[in-house]
Amino acid sequence: MTIKDYVIKEKEYITSLRRYFHQHPEESLKEYNTANKIEEELDKLNIPYQRIGETGVLGIIKGKKPSNRVLAIRADIDALKVPDNKDEGYKSINKGYNHACGHDGHIASLLGAAKILKGREEDLAGEVRLFFQQAEEIGQGARIFVKEGCLEGVEEILGAHVSSEIDLGKVSVTAGPCCASCDYFKIIVKGKGGHVSKPHLSIDALYIASQIVINLQSIVSRQTDPIDTVVVGIGLIKGGTTYNTVADEVSLEGTTRTFNLESREKTNKTVEKIAKDIASMYGAEAIVEFRDYAAPLVNDERVSKEVAELVKGIIGEENLITNKPKQLGADDFADYLLLVPGTYIQVGTRNSCNPNTAKPHHNEFFDLDEEGLLITTNIEVEYVLNKLKE
Repeated sequence: MTIKDYVIKEKEYITSLRRYFHQHPEESLKEYNTANKIEEELDKLNIPYQRIGETGVLGIIKGKKPSNRVLAIRADIDALKVPDNKDEGYKSINKGYNHACGHDGHIASLLGAAKILKGREEDLAGEVRLFFQQAEEIGQGARIFVKEGCLEGVEEILGAHVSSEIDLGKVSVTAGPCCASCDYFKIIVKGKGGHVSKPHLSIDALYIASQIVINLQSIVSRQTDPIDTVVVGIGLIKGGTTYNTVADEVSLEGTTRTFNLESREKTNKTVEKIAKDIASMYGAEAIVEFRDYAAPLVNDERVSKEVAELVKGIIGEENLITNKPKQLGADDFADYLLLVPGTYIQVGTRNSCNPNTAKPHHNEFFDLDEEGLLITTNIEVEYVLNKLKE
């Protein structure tokens, strides 16, 4: 592994920022202090910026050499409503909130890259846009950046995410499907209440909802190509008032996950059809609501290949992963990839000397080996220097 000297020089800067953000986590769309701190750092670096939405920040570095080329690099900035139960000096001071997915590291890495690239702007032929994006965890932040025109003129975009599934020193740059889509759905079954001793005079919403749950499983088992990957899951069911009353209304909440747009559309339409048809069969009504949280995340083949080559030069071919299995978690970086080519890489931060770095993301003990942040910064910087050469 050959991390560049200019990155090693900024180790303390990157590490201290990561620990600051870890101590001050904020939930999605409420990242006010986080945005203020990012802007404070950009001011110190003399990098112009603007607010995107209420809590996102767009920084811009323009190279001194004439060019119309524009690249973008994204770091998500929101934390989770998860307690921080680690015994560390940088433990969260915002009770009940935790950077349990590594977004604190993403912010610090990109600010480190910003500092280095600002010092190299004489070498750059083109513009770099730094996306400090809010609300990734609820699938809303990328859409705010897109809506406000941040992708206009951008030819490529790079995203990086730390991973507790990958050993420190290794990086995954895998072309094709990477993360699944994420759609939330809510089904409200409206029946007719009554006494359980006279079911024929009622329309049992709880029984009908149970039939819907069972039949939704047929979407994967009987209506989807076995080679395709689809998930239909129900996570919450609410209904009824007491043990001897027929429920007049029941709500179901769940999610669908797919890896391509065609399967996504088909699956969601089938969820709605099954719910409404079964409700109608029993004389009830089903109201179905969907919320689009994230599209399937599909890495561009060309960009992934190019980024893999530069990553190989930093960590060595033996540490480069190009065939990481796709995962059913979602990331709204996918919304950018629907509009411009790019790739979403995963940087290993698992170290056997610290068991918390192997904890799953969103776990209350989640931590990361900060050496992985230097690799992230190095990749982001080299990506820009290689792309925006004269």
